[in-house]
Amino acid sequence: MEQQILLVEDDREIARIIKDTLIKEGYAVTWATTGIEGLEDFSAGSYDLILVDWMMPEMDGLSMIEHIRLQSDVPIIMISAKSNESDKVTGLQDADDYLAKPFSLEELKARVRSQIRRWQRYNRVFTAEDMVSYVRGLKIDWVKECVYIEEVEVSLTQKEFALLKVLAQNPFELFTKEALYTHVWHQVELDQTHTVTVHIKALREKLQDPVKSPKYIQTVWGKGYRFIGEQV
Repeated sequence: MEQQILLVEDDREIARIIKDTLIKEGYAVTWATTGIEGLEDFSAGSYDLILVDWMMPEMDGLSMIEHIRLQSDVPIIMISAKSNESDKVTGLQDADDYLAKPFSLEELKARVRSQIRRWQRYNRVFTAEDMVSYVRGLKIDWVKECVYIEEVEVSLTQKEFALLKVLAQNPFELFTKEALYTHVWHQVELDQTHTVTVHIKALREKLQDPVKSPKYIQTVWGKGYRFIGEQV
């Protein structure tokens, strides 16, 4: 199956060269000319890598990447004519790699291969562990989307399981309520934190996970939640 690459570049000539080069390497390439168009393509498809130009009309590359990071850890390479060190540091805040213009096509191909290889290794970690067991009796079957406490299946709603999945597959990472809402409900709504609170409360009750002495979901007061369960 072809690896899918999303290219977001407003310069048509540069985009044509990059697209033709990657297609010759065996990749399937979707091309968007603006950050907004790129986000629409990202939402509609599934990609193994995203190449994003920094300076674009309507929405620049930095803003686009910020939106993507609310939903996905897919590897992103920032492309830019900005080449000084401070610009690279800024570009790498949410991107995984930085490619300064002008660049050689050989360098482009090498960086693309490297990022896709990393992404494939990352995904294999999760798919290889269909059933994950944690201390104190929690088991999660990611394929069947089933959860067990002391071998007894726990009935979770779709949203409760989705919340657990985001947290458990990113152990010890702090998620704000806004970020969790965006991940699970796929909407950016700053006034929906109560919705997350209600679902987290229900999830905790089903996991027999008290707030004051959590086994799995820890509240970081004023900030959000993190998963602290230890795998067996």
